Amino acid sequence: MWWTEKTWTPSSQEFNSFSKGSIDATSNTKKLVEQLTGDDKLIVTTIQKLANAVNKSVYTSKMGQLQDKRIVFIFDECHRSQFGKTHADIKGFFEKCQMFGFTGTPIFEENAGSNEFGKRTTTMLFGDCLHKYVITDAIRDENVLKFSVEYISTFKKKDHILDIHVEAIDEEEVMNAPQRLNNVVEYIITNHPRKTHNRTFTSIFCVSSVPVLIEYYKLFKAKKLTSEHNLRVATIFSYGANVDLMDEDMDELGAVGDDDIPLLLAADDKYLAPYGNNGKKHPREFLDDFIRDYNKEFGTNFSTKDSQTFYNYYNDVAKKVKNKQVDILLVVNMFLTGFDSKTLNTLYVDKNLKYHGLIQAYSRTNRILDELKSQGNIVCFRNLKSATDQAISLFSNLDAKDEIIMAPYEEYVQKFNKAYIELLRIAPTVNAVSDLPDEEAQLEFIKAFRELMRVKNVLGTFTEFTFEDLSMPEQAFEDYKSKYLDLYEGSKGSQQKEKVSILNDIDFELELIHRDEINVTYILKLLANLKDAKPEDQEKQKKAIIDLMVGEAQLRSKRELIEKFIREQLPQIEDTENIPEEFAIFWTKERREAFKNLCEAEGLDSEGLEKVIGDFIYTEKEPLRDDIIGLLQQKPPLKVRKNIAERIKDKILGFVETFINGVTEAA
Repeated sequence: MWWTEKTWTPSSQEFNSFSKGSIDATSNTKKLVEQLTGDDKLIVTTIQKLANAVNKSVYTSKMGQLQDKRIVFIFDECHRSQFGKTHADIKGFFEKCQMFGFTGTPIFEENAGSNEFGKRTTTMLFGDCLHKYVITDAIRDENVLKFSVEYISTFKKKDHILDIHVEAIDEEEVMNAPQRLNNVVEYIITNHPRKTHNRTFTSIFCVSSVPVLIEYYKLFKAKKLTSEHNLRVATIFSYGANVDLMDEDMDELGAVGDDDIPLLLAADDKYLAPYGNNGKKHPREFLDDFIRDYNKEFGTNFSTKDSQTFYNYYNDVAKKVKNKQVDILLVVNMFLTGFDSKTLNTLYVDKNLKYHGLIQAYSRTNRILDELKSQGNIVCFRNLKSATDQAISLFSNLDAKDEIIMAPYEEYVQKFNKAYIELLRIAPTVNAVSDLPDEEAQLEFIKAFRELMRVKNVLGTFTEFTFEDLSMPEQAFEDYKSKYLDLYEGSKGSQQKEKVSILNDIDFELELIHRDEINVTYILKLLANLKDAKPEDQEKQKKAIIDLMVGEAQLRSKRELIEKFIREQLPQIEDTENIPEEFAIFWTKERREAFKNLCEAEGLDSEGLEKVIGDFIYTEKEPLRDDIIGLLQQKPPLKVRKNIAERIKDKILGFVETFINGVTEAA
């Protein structure tokens, strides 16, 4: 038996590319036995189902024929679920088996927990390590991101802010005090937009126990009912009898993970017994309440009535976190290991973590997505600095800490100021950008400002960030950004020229500019303020709104229409509360007119165009050339189809960007 460290877990798509239908996603052990004794060469299942297959007498006759067969077992995440009786049963049953274990966080002597079998390490179970590819290797190869770790003080002592590095204060009574929990929730509500780039990404909030989770959930819910936030908070936790009896060290080490759900969630009424006699509300009852909130939010129908229904809830929660429909997932242990979501970038921590449990939890945040996601954010409400250093030392080495943990805030301030000096060398003033002599000079400016945006993107996630710490005024940044966007739009226009522009192939990384909060809904609020403003202030506010649209990539395409609404419709509206409704009517009319003009100008079938636009919005995949040509009422010659299809595609994308993106909620 051997084991190897890794940073990548194959998905069902990868497995099925080798053997279609090889994934066994059911909880049916009978199906697994049929696969094992059939013609399947590659089977993916859980260790629990495999243990059932070798231990239950009902399967003895069929499974017996496999005992002397050469079977290869590959265990992913072998730092857990391998240290008890189950592993021994499987190994003892298959006499000639070969076992491989993959883990990013192996169990060494230092981080080994204890059970009835004593202390066991990965080497003891799987033998020598075949290969190592540790987190520092993955970061250097740009396969995962670094972590930005912040330690937040959440309570006061004797009128002075308590230093978060004081070790002796982590007592349960203090850590679970209602005021402290409230402080944590207040911090998250205030800083969540900053950490997640205005909810472009999602987060997990892991806490110390189910009772504490329940209190946190109730705080979030109460504050949402009083309109203190509009975050979508969901939760999931184990509610079986063994939840409260779990060993604290094993909890911190991350011993309970997603694969353990079948063991912990046998939804049986007998688990109500420990609470039924003393009048306390059982965690399962709270969970059902919380799931009802979830059902109301998403129009679903989940519960804990049986294990399959609950497992369906678990899968739906995972899906919605990945799809950014859940802002904060509140957990104790679940989803802290094995769960991969590129759209998740922040982990809030209010529990003790150490060794592999800490690294596994942190690593939920560092999957690479795009330029906007520059690091995984870890926000600790407990003093985990020593534990973090110990974990890094164990699974890499402490000398590599700077390769794993982001530099402090002050260093990024220095990087920004240095990048600003370079920008000024190329364009000393904002107007100088317009006077750049050629495309080579424009390219130099684009690269310089793009680097400035990258550093600003990282700075923006720090709690203490303010433009006052930078040598570049915020207005100057916005003015240069506007010129940057002008060059971007100019590069798109240059594609129609015979001479190919060198700017065409430049990645402008507009995701670093896009800000969800500056959308049409936000503009409508400004229009209400404009309508109510004094006559002498209206021109100033109108100019501010126009300038805002010029600086926002998402709003530039809408600028002309919004100006038209301000000029023609706004003066006719008497009650500012009617602005959203009147705007929706105006926007719908303009959209229909633009759709009609597009069909007439290009000779397109209107029903077909509606379908192409609908498919693009749903799949986010640009329409294919053949689909566009199929819209034409008269088919053009083959030699000109490419150019015509490109022209029409650009118009379709422009239509969606102008009339649909960022407008749906407002209209």
